[in-house]
Amino acid sequence: METVSLQKKDQAPPPPGHIAIIMDGNGRWAQAQGLPRTVGHQRGASAVKKTVKASIALGVRYLTLFGFSSENWKRPASEIKDLMGLLRFYLKKEIEELHREGICFKVIGDRTRLEPDIVALIEEAETKTNANTRLTLTIALSYGGRAEITTAARRIAEEVKAGTLDVGDIDETTLAQRLYTAGMPDPDMLIRTSGEERISNFLLWQLAYSELVFTEVLWPEFSGKHLEHAVLEYHTRERRYGATGG
Repeated sequence: METVSLQKKDQAPPPPGHIAIIMDGNGRWAQAQGLPRTVGHQRGASAVKKTVKASIALGVRYLTLFGFSSENWKRPASEIKDLMGLLRFYLKKEIEELHREGICFKVIGDRTRLEPDIVALIEEAETKTNANTRLTLTIALSYGGRAEITTAARRIAEEVKAGTLDVGDIDETTLAQRLYTAGMPDPDMLIRTSGEERISNFLLWQLAYSELVFTEVLWPEFSGKHLEHAVLEYHTRERRYGATGG
């Protein structure tokens, strides 16, 4: 791959403030190498670390990664067990380093389907890193965009029924404040790896005006240079938000 550098920040346009990534291709990478899918997920975790470091170097403030979808629960029980084991391992092993690096760690999704010990590790990590501001790293686990919007709508209905919210006061902000991502800016850019070109029920509300960048690279092979290329692609786009271009 051609070497690209965005290190001269005084000469480069500002980076996307919030990048979301659908990390796709772990299984296909492992299959191509003749290795178990678990190894692909392990290599994928290494790609996460590289991407976090590259995001900080580029000046990105929010990085949101699609780790495990609500549909992924349909996968074979053995693979889910391996994935949850990896999750436990990295929650125990990596959070201290994230904290030292000034990274705020968050998880979005339906935690009721996760094992209690995993939920406890997540809560501990979120509490420990809550005050950090260098980068907000959000992992979507047991997450589905439609379910997120449905949950937000249910909360609004409950508040109206309780008399704490007036129907006439409901607007887009009302719903956005009840999403998992409340308080976070919407992604400026979505990257999806492995050549697939769809958003797969990820951040359906939040991606309304995001720039979409698709790459053939399988997630275990994704590196800081690939992230830089995606950011360069982002800078070629004209973000009009429905308005007429210049």
